[in-house]
Amino acid sequence: MSDRRRLLPLLGQAVHGSRSAMTCLYRCGNACDHPVPNESDNPYFTDVVNSGMSRRGVVRASAVGALVLGVGGAAGGALLGAAPAAATPPGPDLAALTPSRPKSGNGALTFKPIPPNRLDTFVVPNGYDHSVVIRWGDPVVPGAPAFDVNDQTAAKQSVQFGYNNDFVAILPLHQHNKHALLVVNHEYTNENLMFPGFTTFDAMTLEQIRVAIAAHGMTVIELARVEQTGEWEVATKGKRPYNRRLTALETPFAFTGPAAGSDLLKTAADPKGRTAIGTLNNCAGGVTPWGTVLSGEENFNQYFVGGDGVADEVKPKLARYGISTTARYPGDSRKWERVDERFDLTRHPNEANRFGWIVEVDPYDLKGGQRKHTALGRFKHEGANVIVAKNGHVVAYMGDDERFDYLYKFVSDKKFIDDNSTVARKHNLTLLESGTLYVAKLDSTSADEIDGSGKLPSDGAFNGTGTWIKLVRGNTSYVPGMTAAEVLTFTRLAGDAVGATKMDRPEDVEPSLLTGKIYVALTNNTNRGVGSNPKADEANPRNANRHGHIVEMVEDRGDNTSETFTWSIPIVCGDPADPSTYFAGYDKSKVSPISCPDNVAFDGAGNLWISTDGNALGSNDGLFATAIEGPERGHLKQFLTVPLGAETCGPFITTDNQSVFVAVQHPGEISGASLEEPASNWPDGDYAKPGVVVTWRLDGGPIGS
Repeated sequence: MSDRRRLLPLLGQAVHGSRSAMTCLYRCGNACDHPVPNESDNPYFTDVVNSGMSRRGVVRASAVGALVLGVGGAAGGALLGAAPAAATPPGPDLAALTPSRPKSGNGALTFKPIPPNRLDTFVVPNGYDHSVVIRWGDPVVPGAPAFDVNDQTAAKQSVQFGYNNDFVAILPLHQHNKHALLVVNHEYTNENLMFPGFTTFDAMTLEQIRVAIAAHGMTVIELARVEQTGEWEVATKGKRPYNRRLTALETPFAFTGPAAGSDLLKTAADPKGRTAIGTLNNCAGGVTPWGTVLSGEENFNQYFVGGDGVADEVKPKLARYGISTTARYPGDSRKWERVDERFDLTRHPNEANRFGWIVEVDPYDLKGGQRKHTALGRFKHEGANVIVAKNGHVVAYMGDDERFDYLYKFVSDKKFIDDNSTVARKHNLTLLESGTLYVAKLDSTSADEIDGSGKLPSDGAFNGTGTWIKLVRGNTSYVPGMTAAEVLTFTRLAGDAVGATKMDRPEDVEPSLLTGKIYVALTNNTNRGVGSNPKADEANPRNANRHGHIVEMVEDRGDNTSETFTWSIPIVCGDPADPSTYFAGYDKSKVSPISCPDNVAFDGAGNLWISTDGNALGSNDGLFATAIEGPERGHLKQFLTVPLGAETCGPFITTDNQSVFVAVQHPGEISGASLEEPASNWPDGDYAKPGVVVTWRLDGGPIGS
């Protein structure tokens, strides 16, 4: 292929808030153009404070149990040569999944931050290098055909790397850290940028629709380390039995937990309500201490039509999840019901209830076993991250990525067994099938001083206390008028009923290994304080919040199973020159501008890494890092930027701190772009392809510090 890049077209940058209108259409079905789904009359912060319902106290963080990050999957169908079976595949080495800590150093970040830019390339700091590991269409299953954009079929796409990669993780495969498994979510498709000559959804061929469905899901593929560096590449030798795709087209997922088998999950194709086909709109994820992956189903609502034809009593429940109940075809519907009638709710009204769950997959199990855990509730999951509490129970933290929706946590009934034995792993694989689901209610210390401008209260901090409100445990509901199955299937309605705190799009929620504190990425909410929408409160301190913020939570007594916590906001994002921004009190003249935090991660030194989605400051999205303890707390630095029109997903820092992986999602997704006239030609100089990139230090040192 020629090294010369074709000239990019001049495109109008029509945006919804900070995103391109094209991204809004394909990513979330133009959610910003629709009414806010949460129309409940939950109390504002001031009302909560005045009600006297808060509990205040001083809490301290403590060390936490093993937290591991990664993803896995199981085989879909036998297309073009499925992965060969193994009798008893090895389980993970739990010690190898735990990040190593630096032997010395104070955790300060030593790289020189890169400046904001609008370049159509991938930019890293001096002293670092990067390479593309895999991109859309690359072969996954051994024997899969090479990608041909002019000859796509569902059978081919089902064994090739899917579209719009989001969450990424690396799990150890062999000793000596020379091979690993890369596992990736494929969130959504952009047919404008996938198919030559695309005009409308109605004009797509049936095979093209099947290709798009097959491009959703997840990928598991073996990697090999490049010599002794932090670079990794796709392994091309050997049988590679773990390589596989999970697709929305045909991969079965078993339901577990109290709602499994309930009438709410039964369909004509599955009268027992026990098995769903496929996983949709998989966004972020996390890894369990037993080496499996939790993947969040997010904007699943956009794939369904016929909401106007369901029974009247069902319509409010669909509407709360963003599904149109007034028109058969919402604007620019994908029309998947043309190839699979289950996406027509008039005919199959319960099919939508089978999506919006946390999916667990085991990268080491070649026989499948992928599941959807109803005990963790159903909403627009960004992801889930698990930590082991001091008493041995496991706790999963989750965010519902919607304007004015909620934070959740799940506490298992059973305890984690910290052992590599087959018996222990079999037990641990059941931990997310039963437990208690909570929703968060945040209280304030300075409610009367919040005016929506972002000005700090007189006590010098946005902070307060909070309560985890119990929604359901097992088959026992704590929400009046709702059964346990209803609470779990319509969890948003349960949160409404108990008065949970409305947040500014809570996305990734993740605890730190070193401190036990929990960090929440709140991406933005331009509807905050606009019209009749809820006004700013201390946990969401700016009206028309374009840039988002980070919330830090500390569980009472350092116990992750506690029902009370304290919280504060260390970072209020935006241009540091803007007085409404805040960086934990650090000198703002020395920090990088940041907008729209999406995902968070931690390196071995405990530094917080933040990826962004929809930079409203006008530059490309990127990856940022800051210390969260000590004198460098709040000293945020920009580590990399992704190409034009892309969002930064992931990130994942390997347990040896040698490599950082990010997913470059939807490069060139700018209104007016097409496959023939791309707005980006990353990574190969022709047309835009989503892909996964690894970055490493040239001197072999640890990433960041």
